[in-house]
Amino acid sequence: MSAIMLRGGHIYSPVDPFATALLMIDGVIRWIGSDTGADTHRDTVDDVWELQGALVTPGFVDAHVHATATGLLSTGLDLSTCRSADDLLALLSRAVPADGVVWGHGWDETTWSDNRLPSREAIDAVAGSHVVYLSRIDVHSALVSSALVDQMSGSTDVGQEPTNGPVVSWPGFDPVGPLTRSAHAIARSVAFASITDAQREVAQRWTLSQAARCGIVSMHEMAGPSISSSQDLRALNDLATSASGVEVVAYWGELNGIETAQSLGARGCAGDLFVDGSLGSHTAALRAPYSDAAGETGTLYLTAEQIAEHIVLCTQAGLQAGFHVIGDAALDTVMAGFVEAEKRCGITELRQCRHRLEHAEMLDAHQINAMATWGVAASMQPAFDAAWGGEHQMYAQRLGATRAMSLNPFAALSQAGVCVAFGSDAPVTALDPWGSVRAAAFHHNAEQRVSVRAAFAAHTRGGRRSAHQEHLQPGVLREDAPATLAIWESTDLVVQAPDTRIAAWSTDDRSGTPGLPDLSLDRDLPECLVTMRDGAVIHATGAIQVST
Repeated sequence: MSAIMLRGGHIYSPVDPFATALLMIDGVIRWIGSDTGADTHRDTVDDVWELQGALVTPGFVDAHVHATATGLLSTGLDLSTCRSADDLLALLSRAVPADGVVWGHGWDETTWSDNRLPSREAIDAVAGSHVVYLSRIDVHSALVSSALVDQMSGSTDVGQEPTNGPVVSWPGFDPVGPLTRSAHAIARSVAFASITDAQREVAQRWTLSQAARCGIVSMHEMAGPSISSSQDLRALNDLATSASGVEVVAYWGELNGIETAQSLGARGCAGDLFVDGSLGSHTAALRAPYSDAAGETGTLYLTAEQIAEHIVLCTQAGLQAGFHVIGDAALDTVMAGFVEAEKRCGITELRQCRHRLEHAEMLDAHQINAMATWGVAASMQPAFDAAWGGEHQMYAQRLGATRAMSLNPFAALSQAGVCVAFGSDAPVTALDPWGSVRAAAFHHNAEQRVSVRAAFAAHTRGGRRSAHQEHLQPGVLREDAPATLAIWESTDLVVQAPDTRIAAWSTDDRSGTPGLPDLSLDRDLPECLVTMRDGAVIHATGAIQVST
């Protein structure tokens, strides 16, 4: 038996808002209380951890991650700092290896001094005969080399749309610029297949380790035939199991791919099953045209009938169904699919499965209420608003300021009773849970801000609920719950009622509400000192003093 006492800190727990100590035995929380109470257990514990004012919270859940693609940036080409086509080409010239694929990610032309993208000819001039895949920040378009295009013609079709005929006739193919739609999906699949097993393992290990360093104890891997591969997901599952670190909850995004999802041990046939694309790449399906692309309304990859059939099959199999959906027209199509699925399955069966939507950025009030009725979870990324919201950023460029302000309606979803789960969509945005909590609390649209407590809950309990893990009792610190937690550097704590906005913060402990870090925009975010899963340390900086 192993018994560890934490004392001298701030325990974020509904059991006791003033708790300073916590006892865990064999990976389970057995007592929460004061330092004085902790002293009465002193003779029964193996180790005492002196917190010196540190904050103890439940560990974070990242509800949308791509582990291999995220880890590849640790050794690959990070293009997020580029501010011009010349910057991108200069980085590429320094990254071309002796052999193997050149994998890069993160360019965003909306932040450049001009929107001119490098041509394929310019990429070939730098990379020669190498396979080059450079994804846009949203991973819905990519700059590629001619060597990669040459390999695409013999590939297995994993596109969202039919790709009959030569490559130049495929949906989304551009002979000069970035590939989108099916051409991009196949290019990514071909490039992904070029990654060696060794590269994959290094990338996945890095992501799992980085997640633990961020206080993340569980992440939802969004795999699928057009975003990664079944081999990649199996390797990640095997690694996570053997490493005994961050939990991986697997999702497989393939239309009607029930048997494959079950064979992979996936929680759902869901995730990045694309109904449409992204706003940044002009492929999210909209009711009205893009403001900066006359007449363009994006692309729908699935029909309401296909969506309904997929939901029905998943419901009958007891799996979560789910879709990547961003644009309002795409959301209309998803809602029509759920209406038909309800007719065939019944509302009780739908609610029991807790199906989920990824991103769902352009929801309206009717759709939000429908999600609440069907028990559909919203897996969302607050960092999207932080990066692209506001009057002059990408959302406003693509949609105009009025439409842009309606995106990511966190408050409306929470008020309607929809299960909201927060994540990063890494590598689209970084693994940074406190940053996500702050982004939700400081949404560019003040009407859609949620309290820090609500945002924290969405990034902890919300992730558990969205994966149907309530029976495990994780996501909150209380007796008989798993000792799955994170310890954070001492910082100013504030309390906030759950139904108030940012201005209603207080440091008055008489509120009876446990405090969370002050996440004001001028404050540094907390540093994770220790991350534990079921009582096992999966990350530690060595800052906590331990006595026996």
